[in-house]
Amino acid sequence: MGAWNESYLWASMIWSSIAMGYLIYGKKQQSMIPFVGGVLMTATSFLVPPLAMSLICLALMFGVWWLLKQGY
Repeated sequence: MGAWNESYLWASMIWSSIAMGYLIYGKKQQSMIPFVGGVLMTATSFLVPPLAMSLICLALMFGVWWLLKQGY
């Protein structure tokens, strides 16, 4: 787990907030892709250091967008 410093807390707060939006959106729209993306982003924000967390969450956001654009 990442060190409990300022950058870790900020990154975790930002990505967890976005993940919560994905979770709520996926639940309300009954869409598994954003819901699973939100779950993975939430797990990432607890388990990964700040820089890797940001890169992984950006990749997950792009993946969710791409999969929805493909019609999944």
